[in-house]
Amino acid sequence: MSTDDSMERVFKALAAPTRRALMDALKDGPLTTGELCRRFPELDRCTVMQHLKVLEAADLVVPQRKGRERWNHLNALPIRHIHDRWIGPHAARAAGLLMRLETDLGSAE
Repeated sequence: MSTDDSMERVFKALAAPTRRALMDALKDGPLTTGELCRRFPELDRCTVMQHLKVLEAADLVVPQRKGRERWNHLNALPIRHIHDRWIGPHAARAAGLLMRLETDLGSAE
């Protein structure tokens, strides 16, 4: 799978508010699928599993079986890759522009 394909999957996964909410639920530690279902009573188990499948395809959630339970672990690395490629450089450039503006305004006084 190419880098562009994996980024497309991450963007697709992050596009849905429900999937972002599932990821938020996992940020403090892994949860079983049953626990995720209890935290989202408005969703049936099948819907939760479908969302988890999209998150897995994007490598944002890594499942681990322990006996009869399936533990879902958050994997933040794909988001970090997006940050490093897209957000970081733009934020650095914007911060540089703001610093230059501040300097220019300070010297105008």
